[in-house]
Amino acid sequence: MTAENHLASDGSVPSVRVLGVPVHVLDMGEVLQVMEQWLCLRDRTHWVAVTSSHGVVEGEKDPAFRAILESADLSLPDGKWTARVAAKKAACPPRQVRGADFLRAFCRLSNEKGYTNFFYGDTEEVLALCTTRLSEQFSRLRIVGTYSPPFRELTPEEDAQVVKMINQTTPDVLWVGLGLPKQEQWIFSHREKLNVPVMVAVGAAFKFVSGKVKSAPPWIRDSGFEWLWRFFHEPLRTWRRAFVYGPQFAARSILELSGWSFPRKRESTGPPPAQG
Repeated sequence: MTAENHLASDGSVPSVRVLGVPVHVLDMGEVLQVMEQWLCLRDRTHWVAVTSSHGVVEGEKDPAFRAILESADLSLPDGKWTARVAAKKAACPPRQVRGADFLRAFCRLSNEKGYTNFFYGDTEEVLALCTTRLSEQFSRLRIVGTYSPPFRELTPEEDAQVVKMINQTTPDVLWVGLGLPKQEQWIFSHREKLNVPVMVAVGAAFKFVSGKVKSAPPWIRDSGFEWLWRFFHEPLRTWRRAFVYGPQFAARSILELSGWSFPRKRESTGPPPAQG
């Protein structure tokens, strides 16, 4: 696959595999173009995974989680190193789609075209700050609802109420920020219950957009050391990602690019449903 054929004429989006996990190599403009096609068709619920090296390693190790990522219509590289490995396999320049940049870009498009958004996840404080900042930046932006779920499993009755609330607001895009792998599991188990054209697993984007977590300077992001910036600012939250999943991804992706292959477990019964 080359850089010129990543948007196929039949509407499909070819992908490469990084450690057995699908990754689509698109730039931000192409991602927004695909989303608008889905919003125009409104034929079913589509969903997008914004995947870092953490998600790729989880997908390699856990067949159930890999099956969930396989079900995504797009799996985009959030991390610089994931983008670089995917680009190497695709024989094209790296195309990174950071979750916070993705959210801002679509909100800019929504401001122009009237698309509606719902934010699900994180804390009430973060959601309020995120909504305020985006509304100040985009005066015509329509955020039709937000919901911060409790830090526990929802009862079936509570979950049904959440589904009803989201469906009643009829958002064009539902942004889910529960952290990996919970957000992907939640989308997978709710994708047939929600009458939403597009759902996006967006990680810590709400925190970045709200200002609760400071984004790394561009030169740090471009150098591929945003993970180290995150660790210094949120060590308890990100140490495992930085010093466990990061090195595993680096070592195994280097071996894979060198021609090594790894036996992987197969999921025979499909991914288990996630609750809440």
